[in-house]
Amino acid sequence: MGEWEIRLVEEAFRDNWLAPLGPHVDGFEHELARYTGAGGALALSSGTAAIHLALKLLDVDKGDTVFCSSLTFIASANPILYQNAVPIFIDSEPESWNMSPLALERALHDANKAGKLPKAVIVVNLYGQSADMDPILELCNRYGVPVLEDAAESLGAIYKGKASGTLGKFGIYSFNGNKIITTSGGGMLVSEDLNALNKARYWATQARDPARHYQHSEIGYNYRLSNVLAAIGRGQLKVLDERIAARRKVYSNYFSHLSDRDGIAFMPEAEFGSSTRWLTALTIDPERCGISAIQIVDILAENHVEARPVWKPLHLQPLFRHCFYYPHQEDDSVSDKLFENGICLPSGSSLSMNDQGRIIDIIDQALKKAVTV
Repeated sequence: MGEWEIRLVEEAFRDNWLAPLGPHVDGFEHELARYTGAGGALALSSGTAAIHLALKLLDVDKGDTVFCSSLTFIASANPILYQNAVPIFIDSEPESWNMSPLALERALHDANKAGKLPKAVIVVNLYGQSADMDPILELCNRYGVPVLEDAAESLGAIYKGKASGTLGKFGIYSFNGNKIITTSGGGMLVSEDLNALNKARYWATQARDPARHYQHSEIGYNYRLSNVLAAIGRGQLKVLDERIAARRKVYSNYFSHLSDRDGIAFMPEAEFGSSTRWLTALTIDPERCGISAIQIVDILAENHVEARPVWKPLHLQPLFRHCFYYPHQEDDSVSDKLFENGICLPSGSSLSMNDQGRIIDIIDQALKKAVTV
């Protein structure tokens, strides 16, 4: 938190405008849309809520299928189940760690042949980097399938001059406590379709009809962001570019100290854009390093440093054990390998050079010890 957040929250308190909705909600929506270049924005209680409303806008219903990136947090796919639809998971490509156009092409071909195209494709932009959207959009446009861009982790990333989250029919952002900017909890739905956003706004406020009394003709949801949290978001948005620069600096420091180690490979930055480096992620080849990613995680934990494996792919989750999955190539599942060998290092915008140096030293010592064993 910084000076802008405190100033704007104090303004909300001074005006006694604490309840949901208010001038800061309107301001946050306008400023986020302006920053990303989106046609319009809708402030919500979470990124998950934004995905849910987007699926409703796309008429996803019971028995429909929705394609979704497999290497992601479960929030990307849970709203598919909210709508009683069926997820089909798509692997990553090694160049960006995001949705594989090769796998997507096979999945769309099979779905078209079976006469059951998906109602939507949810493309996740992982760890601060956009997926390769041009071939994905070309495939989806060919089959008439709308794209929902889950940019929860990639606010501020760029794809060929455009903001991540603004290339699909709908885009979503998250302001959860671990994101590059936060409102403690919150999200945003963006689109060029302002009529659709207005419909989502109606659903998100309990679907209250425009009557003097309380009247409701449709199922609604309590999904709107509060005026106080929106005030925090407005302050955070003012320093987003500084946060991106800080995260990229953290990544560069890790890269400069560890990239020359045999068996270590950092998440690549694809040529089509720029990543925010929301999290610094890398893979550790146990055969070449003599130590596994999970052993590094354990060693860091013993030294009171929290690191994590990359996301467990959704097709490996017990909840989705009966769902179909399309690997990058027939016998090559990229996301399985990334989960097995991947690690996310501490990457906070306020991570000090001293703390980062200690993390690097712990990893370096673990690697040296493994080589000599």
